[in-house]
Amino acid sequence: MENFAASVRQAGVALRDLFEPTPLQKNDHLSAKYGAEIWLKREDLTPVRSYKLRGAFNAMRKIGAGSQGHFVCASAGNHAQGMAYACRHFGTRGTIFMPVTTPKQKIDKTRIFGNGVIEIVLTGDYFDQTLAAAQDFARAQGATFLSPFDDADIIEGQATVGLELLDQIGAAPDLVVLPVGGGGLAAGVTRLLAELAPGTRAEFAEPEGGASLREALLAGAPVTLPVVDNFVDGAAVARIGDLPFRTLAGFDADRVHTAPEDRICATMLEMLNIEGIVLEPAGALAVDVLRDIPDLAGKRVVCICSGGNFDFERLPEVKERAQRFSGLKRYFILRMPQRPGALRDFLQLLGPQDDIARFEYLKKSARNFGSVLIGIETTAPENLDRLRERLETAGIGYRDITHDPALAEFLI
Repeated sequence: MENFAASVRQAGVALRDLFEPTPLQKNDHLSAKYGAEIWLKREDLTPVRSYKLRGAFNAMRKIGAGSQGHFVCASAGNHAQGMAYACRHFGTRGTIFMPVTTPKQKIDKTRIFGNGVIEIVLTGDYFDQTLAAAQDFARAQGATFLSPFDDADIIEGQATVGLELLDQIGAAPDLVVLPVGGGGLAAGVTRLLAELAPGTRAEFAEPEGGASLREALLAGAPVTLPVVDNFVDGAAVARIGDLPFRTLAGFDADRVHTAPEDRICATMLEMLNIEGIVLEPAGALAVDVLRDIPDLAGKRVVCICSGGNFDFERLPEVKERAQRFSGLKRYFILRMPQRPGALRDFLQLLGPQDDIARFEYLKKSARNFGSVLIGIETTAPENLDRLRERLETAGIGYRDITHDPALAEFLI
């Protein structure tokens, strides 16, 4: 039986018909920050700006895609674009189901990558509805349903990321940090490392609001998360794939690091502002969790930057969440006395670096006090700590709702 590494190498050779290996770049900023040798595997630089093209291409290649073939998938993002690009390469028909809530930018990009050989069907408000419709359609049409991660050939294709980085770095790294969504990339690369670089350690990164691998490892089997935060849309998966989990089941849950969504935003801005690298939330996962991995000093570490499909219309939200995580922006509900001069008195409590970013005042004539929603931006977290002290000294009642999930979602 052919070994896994040999099959992955064949997939990698075939993949050169589409694009050259993505760069493996040493990052001086991160290396200095962590006292280690940090390398970035730039999957954000594939033709579709994510690694998903690898798996889609390999699965279609092995099935024998051609003008008589018909492939179907359900995706709101990178898997859709990867399959569309592969369909164009093979000249085969593709039908891509996307939720009706999918941003127009992603729909348009998928259509462009498909270049006339794919059809997009918008159906379902939620992805589970979209997935069910796609699978029903594939069965009815006798078409091949292409899973984003729960497929052996998809996993084999994603493993070419690991093969390339080993060829590029020259000597096996001490550590590879892998982002996890459905688990296809992580399963493929860890299986490859086990054969070719058994001394290389793997650590995993998941979004805090979609830690399906960690929960599966703790439970001993894949479990479905009751609630998923979809902000990290490229990795927020409610259930790890059954097939990937067979490979990943032997890892300890302590090797899975969960990244808070607001902290991921801070990492995205750091990489954009300092390095000029545009990463989507899922693409920033591996870099973000470096701070959580012990004993990095002096080690050679590779982070997989899994994608760069970022819609800049989301940038204000990313900046907002990054500021909240960094302690540079807070939201308060103040209990303000309804008298002339009360607002002036409050303004005098602000420090020289404090700026009002949001102000809503509801005056009710039948009350002695009114409620004020106020957002304050500043240059250092301690400035807002001092502001709270001044509010308390002045006797102004307040409630910090910055990290209150219910109130923040409703009011901010």
